[in-house]
Amino acid sequence: MTLIVGFWGVRYQVKDVQRSIDFYTQTLGFNLDMQNLPAFGQVSIGGLKLILSGPGASGSRPLPDGRQQEPGGWNRVLLQVEDLPARIAQLKEAGLRFRNELEVGPGGKQIQIEDPDGNPIELFEPARRHRHERRVTKPAGDQRSGRIRDAGDGVAD
Repeated sequence: MTLIVGFWGVRYQVKDVQRSIDFYTQTLGFNLDMQNLPAFGQVSIGGLKLILSGPGASGSRPLPDGRQQEPGGWNRVLLQVEDLPARIAQLKEAGLRFRNELEVGPGGKQIQIEDPDGNPIELFEPARRHRHERRVTKPAGDQRSGRIRDAGDGVAD
């Protein structure tokens, strides 16, 4: 039996589930899949399910060593957008909190925003592929990307 059977989603710890549902559905255009307020909500877009765990949810309980699960950190979901500079202007006008400025690398353009609880979200616009981009040969069965990555490119392969 295979240990991992597939990707389910990403869990974010939030302080106010309804506020988070409103943010993801109204500001970012996610769909509401389910909610059990005040503890839990699930939103989705494309193939991504985002599980929002509020205080009291089973996914928010303290760990055995006593540490509390809390929002924030640096791991993040990457949401693909078109015309990132226009999206940045739109979201700044809406009053969103940005963690950084627009960054451009060989893999594309990116910027980080925060949800209402400080969880990071990366908005990403992939670089256009060029004819001269080299491909590497992969061994049979190797599922890794065939694109040669630039050493500074930690994004979107």
